[in-house]
Amino acid sequence: MEVQISKITAKGQTTIPSKVRQALGLKSGDRILFEEEGDKIVLKRFTTVDVLHLRYLENLLSPEWNSEEDNQAFNDL
Repeated sequence: MEVQISKITAKGQTTIPSKVRQALGLKSGDRILFEEEGDKIVLKRFTTVDVLHLRYLENLLSPEWNSEEDNQAFNDL
């Protein structure tokens, strides 16, 4: 796919170009997920599996990863 550009309004809204919507199989009412990957933000189609995965990770890490020392030690993950 070639580069697609979209403008952001004063309210922070934008239109996802049709080629991007087609590539992701997006339709009106769908939710999208923005995921940080290093110095990039990746746009993905949001699914229930994403929520379940995030909740699993949150529950897995919350009891053990709760100090500033942990945050500093695992900052590069």
